[in-house]
Amino acid sequence: MLRRMPRRLTRAPIPLLHRVAPLLGGRFVLIEHLGRRSGLPCHVVLEVVHREPGALMVISGCGPDAQWFRNIQAEPVVRIWSGGIRDAVAVAVPLAAEHGTAILESYRHHHPLAARVLGQAIGIPEFTHGNPVPVRRAEELPLVRISARQAPRGGE
Repeated sequence: MLRRMPRRLTRAPIPLLHRVAPLLGGRFVLIEHLGRRSGLPCHVVLEVVHREPGALMVISGCGPDAQWFRNIQAEPVVRIWSGGIRDAVAVAVPLAAEHGTAILESYRHHHPLAARVLGQAIGIPEFTHGNPVPVRRAEELPLVRISARQAPRGGE
């Protein structure tokens, strides 16, 4: 069973990230999403696990029940801050587990220390010991592709 990361740990850097996002080199992203019930802006800071032209991928370390993940499923248009990206409108779409597995494998290969810490924090030992990441684990840790969008959200 997946362990949940402590909320205070995952929420702590949000106020700071607005100021230091350019200094982090794009390793983390601040995502502003709308609450699915309240409609109010919410924020989450996540590690970018993969980049491609015009998009970045993040992981829901708390699984598919994470509030931010449920919120982007209800309203996928978000705002992001990451490295040189400041207040960009984007679309967040969950990836199929098969795509997630390949991205997690690449992340583990390129960031072994960070992968080990992530695996220990959320209780996935096979993520840290060089075994292939099972598809079922990718389902438990949904990945989200965040792509640039041209049109602003909500008539802004």
